[in-house]
Amino acid sequence: MKKVVFLLCVLFSLTFLNVASASNFYEEGDQGQEIVLIQKRLLSLGYEIGSADGDFGPATETAVKAYQKDKGLTPDGVVGPTTYQMLLGRDIPAVSRDSSTVAVRRVIQFSMRYLGVPYVFGGTTADGFDCSGFTRHVYRTVGVALPRTADDQFEVGRAVSLSRLQPGDMVFFTTYASGASHSGIYIGDGNFISATSSRGVAIDRLNSSYWGPRYVGARRVL
Repeated sequence: MKKVVFLLCVLFSLTFLNVASASNFYEEGDQGQEIVLIQKRLLSLGYEIGSADGDFGPATETAVKAYQKDKGLTPDGVVGPTTYQMLLGRDIPAVSRDSSTVAVRRVIQFSMRYLGVPYVFGGTTADGFDCSGFTRHVYRTVGVALPRTADDQFEVGRAVSLSRLQPGDMVFFTTYASGASHSGIYIGDGNFISATSSRGVAIDRLNSSYWGPRYVGARRVL
C-alpha cells in the first residue's frame, strides 16, 4: 500500500515537469541564460560540469550540491535565493509567471526527497526533522517563511475546509498537546506527508484510523 501511495505521488509531481521554474529557484530541467551564468560561475570556481550550455542537467546539479556542501548549505542541488546570492553576488531575478502552480510542484517534489528521514525532536535539517521543522524547511524553498512550531503555523495563511483541500495546503492535527500540535503537507488524493515520531518522514492517509480523528484543520499558504 505504501508503495502504491508513493507511486501515485510521484506521478502527481511529474505532471508539473513542463512548467517553467519559479523566480525563486532553479533546478534540474531548467534552461536559459540564467543557467549559463550559474554554470560559468561554477566552472570559474573549479566545479566540473562540462560546459556552460544553459541546460541544468545532472552534472550541473552535482556541481551545485558540491558547492552547497562546501559552503555549509543544505546540498539539495537547487539554486534558491541563498545559493544564487552566494554564487553570483546578487538577488535572484524576479520573473513574471504562474508561481502558484510551480510552488505547489516544488513543495511536493522537495518534500518527497525526505521520505524516510528520521524524526528528531527539534530537528530542522535533513539529518532529522520534527513535524514543524520539516514543513518549515520545505516551504522555505518557495519563499514561504513559516513560524517554528505547529500551533503558530496554524495561524498563517487562510483556513481551508477539508472538502476544498488542494495539493500544497498545510494540514494540522492534535497529537501530544491540545490544539494544532502536528503539521504536514497535503499532496493530493487524501494523502499527506509529515515527519512522524514513529516512522520519520512518511506518507499517510488523512482519514486513517489514527490521523482522521486528530485532524483539526488546514491552511493555504501558497
